[in-house]
Amino acid sequence: MLRRLAPIAAALALGGIALVPPASAQDARPDRPEPGRWISLFNGKDLDGWIPKFTGSPIGENYRDTFRVEDGVLKVSYDKWDAFRGEFGHLFYHLPFSKYRLRVEYRFVGDQCPKGPGWAIRNSGAMLYSQDPTTMLKDQEFPASLEVQFLGGGERGERPTANVCSPGTVFTMGGKLITQHCTESSSKTFRGDQWVTVEVECHGFGPIKNYVNGELVMEYEKPQLDPNDPDGARLIKDGRKDLAGGWIALQAESHPVEFRKVELLPLED
Repeated sequence: MLRRLAPIAAALALGGIALVPPASAQDARPDRPEPGRWISLFNGKDLDGWIPKFTGSPIGENYRDTFRVEDGVLKVSYDKWDAFRGEFGHLFYHLPFSKYRLRVEYRFVGDQCPKGPGWAIRNSGAMLYSQDPTTMLKDQEFPASLEVQFLGGGERGERPTANVCSPGTVFTMGGKLITQHCTESSSKTFRGDQWVTVEVECHGFGPIKNYVNGELVMEYEKPQLDPNDPDGARLIKDGRKDLAGGWIALQAESHPVEFRKVELLPLED
């Protein structure tokens, strides 16, 4: 996986801002997928093309073998952990994207790692428009990004999924700048270990739409780095805050979760 670090570091020349290169630069890359054709970012066999980053560990280290592939499923597993002590994990795909549709099928399984935070029970997500993982600090908990939050419901109460959280970023919704950390979608609650399909349609700095099992549950736009957040602020160069794209990452936040599909459809400009 470490061999993927060089392409990631070379992909941006914008002072660490999570913007994808110009179209001409992307087209010249041999592993850049063609627009209009679904591709699988997860090959069903191993973690080739993905790079882990855990809080407190260097990039490329798969802490306690947390991310693994078993029986054709990409798993976040905590069977080699004795307790959770804030080692939040993110598994980055090795290429940035700007305009695309992302499809993720996930489910929560088992019990949370001991000492995991209460809010992280049945909690994961996909980080979009993320900063280059090579620019993350060693002890940084979350990349500056837009998180499409995956949540599983408890025995009772409502807990929607495909919400949006914004570590190091802000965005606009209904013409209003949203600065709160998480904003709920209109999805229903999914309990137990059922598979859920979340799709996100991204149009660069334009509209972003979240779907759950084919139903539109949220729409927002204009993602930006947050100058009031330390992680977001240090990525702002020459006043440039707007995010037109970035990296995609899957989360490990202390509860076991499985991903059986991670697919992407590049969209035309």
